[in-house]
Amino acid sequence: MSKAAAPVLPHSRLRSPGGTPVGQVLADLLPASRVRDAALVLGGAALTGLAAQIAVPVPGSPVPVTGQTFAALLVGTALGAGRGFLSLALYALAGMAGMPWFAGGASGAGAPSFGYILGMILASTVVGALARRGADRSVLRMAGTMLLGEAIIYAVGVPYLGMATGMSASAAVAAGLTPFLIGDALKAALAMGLLPTAWKLVDKR
Repeated sequence: MSKAAAPVLPHSRLRSPGGTPVGQVLADLLPASRVRDAALVLGGAALTGLAAQIAVPVPGSPVPVTGQTFAALLVGTALGAGRGFLSLALYALAGMAGMPWFAGGASGAGAPSFGYILGMILASTVVGALARRGADRSVLRMAGTMLLGEAIIYAVGVPYLGMATGMSASAAVAAGLTPFLIGDALKAALAMGLLPTAWKLVDKR
């Protein structure tokens, strides 16, 4: 008589070496409730808005260096795809409605850099989905996740910049991508240490 095949467990039942289910993101460690989810969505939008106020102008570019992209990707990774999407969508909609929390206290959808905000909505969703599959549990996977998220932001933001300003493709890349590569590498390095370390501390409890 042949043995029955072992059931395949969904990823939410798999566990990391420390024992925490891989299907969880950091926000899932808080007691579940609608109030929790609403607070996380609001908090994620607020964090992104605060980080956007750290803005350094880049000569020759209408796009400043900000903490905005790092916050958006951190929100997506820590909250998961659904809440990350809602947080960044709320951030975008409130800013369009007049909340002065885009980069440097700006608001509205008329800035050439608005495409980056649209890219952040998509990127936070993608990195959140990857985090549920354990992408935030190790240094290398976290680095890859952050780089992918940043690539998504630029894939939307740079063409939008070119269309909004009439720049050529090469000029848009020079103004909206090249000056930010070193800073993005530093952001990825910070995330490489931050999130995997947070999981290690959780697993040691």
